[in-house]
Amino acid sequence: MTAPLLSVSDLRLSYRTHGGLVDAVRGVSFTVDRGERLALVGESGSGKSTIASTIVGLAPENLAIGGGNIRFGGDGVELLGAKPRLLNSYRGRHIGFVPQDPSVSLNPVHRIGDQVAEVLRLHGVAGRKEARERAVEALAAAGIDRPELRARQYPHELSGGMRQRVLIAIGVVAGPSLLIADEPTSALDVTVQHRILNNLDELTRDNNLSTLFITHDLGVAAERSDRILVLHRGRIVEEGAPDEIIESPQHPYTRQLISDAPSLHASRRVDAGPRSRPSPVPSGASASGAPALELRGISKRFALPRSAGRRGEVVNALNDVSLSIDRGSTYGLVGESGSGKTTLGRIALRLEEPSSGQVLIDGEDVTTVRGGALRELRRRIQVVQQNPYASLNPRMSVAANIHEPLSAFHEGTRSSRHSRAHELLDQVALPSYVAERTPAGLSGGQRQRVAIARALALNPEVLILDEPVSALDVTVQAQILDLLVELQRERGLAYLFISHDLAVVRDIAHTVGVIRRGDLVEEADAVRVFEAPQNPYTRQLLQAIPKLPSPSTAI
Repeated sequence: MTAPLLSVSDLRLSYRTHGGLVDAVRGVSFTVDRGERLALVGESGSGKSTIASTIVGLAPENLAIGGGNIRFGGDGVELLGAKPRLLNSYRGRHIGFVPQDPSVSLNPVHRIGDQVAEVLRLHGVAGRKEARERAVEALAAAGIDRPELRARQYPHELSGGMRQRVLIAIGVVAGPSLLIADEPTSALDVTVQHRILNNLDELTRDNNLSTLFITHDLGVAAERSDRILVLHRGRIVEEGAPDEIIESPQHPYTRQLISDAPSLHASRRVDAGPRSRPSPVPSGASASGAPALELRGISKRFALPRSAGRRGEVVNALNDVSLSIDRGSTYGLVGESGSGKTTLGRIALRLEEPSSGQVLIDGEDVTTVRGGALRELRRRIQVVQQNPYASLNPRMSVAANIHEPLSAFHEGTRSSRHSRAHELLDQVALPSYVAERTPAGLSGGQRQRVAIARALALNPEVLILDEPVSALDVTVQAQILDLLVELQRERGLAYLFISHDLAVVRDIAHTVGVIRRGDLVEEADAVRVFEAPQNPYTRQLLQAIPKLPSPSTAI
């Protein structure tokens, strides 16, 4: 019997903290066979990235090894606790690694081609000239167009999807036998994700690569692996073929992951079609019957900076886009990166000026309001951004972050503002003791709840939700979506829900608009868009979504 390529046995890892050791991985054992695609699935904090970084010798300094073995190759070379020289000789050459975030994994001051070629030169696989040539070949194999040009560019000149392809090229250029990919597509649009995963499949198949694919997306794992391991709180709780895991999950945690996955087969959180009854009117809002938010004929043009070959070129970011959102309803705006959806949200917030068109709040034209009138508008429309850590002040307590809008508008006393912060924490289902913590002391899901509480402080009529759950695990994502639906029912809020995740949009939106290159190419109620899409681009987006097999009715 052929020995496995990678064997992990009884791996136990902890982190050293001021409060003592915190267990991260608790007796994990698994193997990866030659040519096998193994997916390791679990939420943030489950230990999956800790396992990956330990295998390649990139674990943080405060990681403590409690025991176990990591053996690689036919000779069973022990990697756990190995000296840096040995780990460096295996990393890149025999074990490729694709990290999650290309914005911090690529060197901003080195050209793309040099960073790919560096792997070959460090391991003595090729000289300078040959390394450059093979780097271009690796970029092309990873699906990057015009690889010769891209090799001469810097990371900031490439899109997020291209930068992720560069990391894949770096991971495979030296011809490793195992590739570890840690959440390689978690922040990408579905079409870009689909293309990158296809490229990854082709590379692994053509080069007989084994892959350890780490993800929190069970749909991606089911579609792209031969075997799935489910990791929960540092332990493997279930293992099996994708069909077995999805159709007959044995562990409660696996069943929870499946029920939380916003697949196209999941039940919707909101009723289909138009709302059948009026929603409550938020305090301070008018009952005029006009849409809570209306955008009429919005166009936006940007002049690119003058540089070689551009000569002040103008880009049309939005082309005559119109939409309206009734009180108590959600408009899901979907599209790829660069489609114009975030620009439209910023125009609705009056953070960006349209080149033409109108913005109306409850029937009132606010397109050109300035000064005090614009300041008052902030009470009526608020935003929840994608990254809650970046949108909260890290030096302020959670309570101070929440009641800061009240302070800015001189509402209430210090005592009443503090009480209001605690009320809002309760509304977003956070315990009162988090009020005195800083954002750094909270999980991603907790921080997003704080961001929502802050947005609600002034009792707005409209919330612009810009990718509010894209950075969250499916379980936390489900909790936030449930919270948004509940708040909408209680307060009659209107949501402009901006996302590249169509499955999430189907789950929460009443109306869906599909935007492509600044044009609104399709708009209808959510069920119709997803069950009978009219535009070829909408059909392309839907086909790119990883789909779960229909789960067992016992779930």
